[in-house]
Amino acid sequence: MQIDLKGKNILVTGASRGIGKAIAETIGGAGAKVAVHFYSAEKEASLVARSIGNGAKTFQAGLESPAECEKLFENVIKDFGSLDVLVNNAGAMIMAGLDDKDWVEKWDRTMAINLRSAGILSRLAVLHFKKKGGGRIINIASRAAFRGDTPEFLAYAASKGGMVALSRSIARDFGKDGIKSFIIAPGWVRTEATRESIEEYGEDQILGGIALDRLTEPKDIAPLAAFLASGLADHATGGTFDVNAASYVH
Repeated sequence: MQIDLKGKNILVTGASRGIGKAIAETIGGAGAKVAVHFYSAEKEASLVARSIGNGAKTFQAGLESPAECEKLFENVIKDFGSLDVLVNNAGAMIMAGLDDKDWVEKWDRTMAINLRSAGILSRLAVLHFKKKGGGRIINIASRAAFRGDTPEFLAYAASKGGMVALSRSIARDFGKDGIKSFIIAPGWVRTEATRESIEEYGEDQILGGIALDRLTEPKDIAPLAAFLASGLADHATGGTFDVNAASYVH
């Protein structure tokens, strides 16, 4: 069965690299018109949009700012006319030891980028979807939301746990408005953002904690996002999909 997303307008945050890029390219390849969000990597985002075609366009926003989150959504609606799917993928893994003097600042920044932005964009999406008769939200969380993380990433784990609760609440509260919400929870994924952590812990050690013979890559996650965006799995709304090579199955 081939996924067909023709006629769907989809916003993917953090789409200039990593998981977001893979999702944007996969859903674009299935026919969707993609809003490619980026923060600072304009060149990379432009290459993604160009490779997708189908009227894909880049949109810049610093998701740490509530005003820029709102402006991003408004600009996508203004340019595309409407939105069918929101993919909250953008995130930050900011290391903060308990003895860091700027621990609170790092906590707040992590929450702003990972959770508050997802909340703002989801709120705007729900309001928009209610007017147009439905839509879908896909939140890229983490296995850390369920199994926790190391002391340096308390904020990261907490922010991803918040995304799960947000997504489940939307699924429960707005299903009869035609709005579905899903969670994808990856484990270790080989991306530029995780390269430093993989080097620190050692790839052999990480491989020892998973059931497969290689680390998960963005290409392993993107097809699932396309499937959820298609509407073929709507009765899984509120559900979590683990993509962590059986390193944590809940």
